[in-house]
Amino acid sequence: MIPLIHSPLSACLTLLAAWGLLGLAGLLRPRSLRLAGRTLFPLGALCGVALALVALLALFSPVEQRTLLLGLPDLPMHMRLDPLASVFLFLLGIVSAGISVFAAGYFRRGPGTPPGLLCLQYHLFLASMGLVLLADDAYTFMVAWEVMALSSYFLVTTQHALAEIRRAGFIYLLIAHLGATCVLLSFGVMQGGSWQFTFDAMRAAHLTAPWASAAFLLALAGFGAKAGLAPLHVWLPEAHPAAPSPVSALMSGVMLKTAVYGMLRVSFDLLGHPQWWWGLVPLALGLFTALFGAVFAAVQTDMKRLLAWSSIENLGIIFGALGLALVFRESGMLALASLALIALLYHSLNHACIKSLLFLGTGAVLHSTGERSLGRLGGLIHRMPWVAWLTLIGALALSGLPPLNGFISEWLLLQAFLFAHEVPRPFVNMLLPLGAALLALAAALAAYVMVKFFGVTFLGQPREAALARARDAGILERIGLVWLALACLALALLPTQIITALRPVLMELGGVAVSGTSPWWLLAPVPGRQVSYAPLVFLLVIVMTVLVTALAMRLFYHHRTRLARAWDCGFGALTARMQDTAEGFGQPIRHIFSSFFMMTRELPSPFDRSPHYRVVVHDRIWQTLYLPLTSVVQRATDSVAWLQRGRIAAYLLYSFVTLVVLLALML
Repeated sequence: MIPLIHSPLSACLTLLAAWGLLGLAGLLRPRSLRLAGRTLFPLGALCGVALALVALLALFSPVEQRTLLLGLPDLPMHMRLDPLASVFLFLLGIVSAGISVFAAGYFRRGPGTPPGLLCLQYHLFLASMGLVLLADDAYTFMVAWEVMALSSYFLVTTQHALAEIRRAGFIYLLIAHLGATCVLLSFGVMQGGSWQFTFDAMRAAHLTAPWASAAFLLALAGFGAKAGLAPLHVWLPEAHPAAPSPVSALMSGVMLKTAVYGMLRVSFDLLGHPQWWWGLVPLALGLFTALFGAVFAAVQTDMKRLLAWSSIENLGIIFGALGLALVFRESGMLALASLALIALLYHSLNHACIKSLLFLGTGAVLHSTGERSLGRLGGLIHRMPWVAWLTLIGALALSGLPPLNGFISEWLLLQAFLFAHEVPRPFVNMLLPLGAALLALAAALAAYVMVKFFGVTFLGQPREAALARARDAGILERIGLVWLALACLALALLPTQIITALRPVLMELGGVAVSGTSPWWLLAPVPGRQVSYAPLVFLLVIVMTVLVTALAMRLFYHHRTRLARAWDCGFGALTARMQDTAEGFGQPIRHIFSSFFMMTRELPSPFDRSPHYRVVVHDRIWQTLYLPLTSVVQRATDSVAWLQRGRIAAYLLYSFVTLVVLLALML
């Protein structure tokens, strides 16, 4: 208890080490599902809760730094715990706790990675993400970043016997290393020519405008690749469906936010003074990514792929808020910059809890039915009521409907966009308010997607006879789902308290405090502006309306109600084939946004006895950018493949020629 009370940083490092030890403990009995599922994963969840509590304490504590006697000679590891790191550590702890409890009841015996090894990869993934958030030098950051990428790669390829799983893992690893290279180059530029790798040295470096811009753009490319910004998003719709559902929840809910953390650290902390155009780049990329992800999510027929595209949309919204905050800060509008930052941090917390809840709900459906295709589901609210109602909370929250938490962050960002016309730059102040329209369109499409996701999966009639054997989630899985649902409700009903807790982060990033004089139940984020939101009042009105309506129905219409079969225009009994399909639900989006897609249609012949019509939607960016690039790389490698003759004499000759050339250059 002493480190916890007197040194939050020591407590955080201890908990990260505990995650690592729990992972190693899984190797004691690598094929024991009981040890991993019933002991190690629940203990990992307790570590997550403890980490969240320590991070909450550290949010109001002084900044703490420490040098660890680890690493390379003359290159130790530097650690730092400040308010920005504390917020994301809290996110990591609170979300991982629910996912770990769910995972304890989710994993089963079967082909693929043994349970003990999976436990090691899982907890190493958690510890590496925490180490990324605590790193205070480029060396430690990159080591943790690479461990995070490698451990998540092995988790994605858990079912490595399947070719499509290996392909998804390869794409993920390729984009991850491309992003890591950009991040490393950005750190190299920020060193300013010195041999100091610490973040303090980078803060003190005086970079010229071109070099600072180069560092910013490299960081945006590197962290944008990890976050799934277009056009570097192609790994995300492949990796999320391939990974086990708890891993998908952890990647979408937490890992993507490490990219947000990294971009905040570079933009507002290490570089310090943004140039006027810096914010426009992530703003444009973010809004395009948000619209792009929402449109593709609307036409998906695979549950996990739909949620993956939805994550791309939400990370686009977050990076749009980052760009807007940079624009406001460069313009000296600190109150509005703080408002955009609050929207960014709040949406990061919201998306972490909501998307983790939805991925876990999808995992429960997949385990119970063996299906993740929307076209083979339906009517599960009767067979899986716990999963259905808890998933409904996440679906409504992600739709941005009040009084749930997804509405609050999007409403805050919309308020910031509506004041963008005050930016004192001609032409820029005319274009920025258009972001409000794009944000509203993306939010509307997100609601459309969630209606499709929940309605097709849980409502109506079962589309397959095998769904009658579906069973609800187990007790541990329910606990994980309830934990994340309660987190969503807390974020929804206590926005003023949460924003107040985020004030130290705003002060660290050069902003000002917002919502300082409002009553505890009223959210008024911009002082002097006539905008406010009272979630508890809103919830009370909804509850009272439902109760009054139910009471009126019971008093005045109870004896007049007559139940009868629905009239179906003279046909026989209604069947599941008469329900709207996932493909049909997305058809209007395919027509309206046809320029986004490349579609392949399989048309039946008039003479087919069993006609089949199928539409396959392809990512235009993948088809027009990555496939041609793959062909170019393949031809280039084929052209030099003759160097690999398989003879040791030839390889020794190459080494000798290389040494001769180097010696000649040195003379």
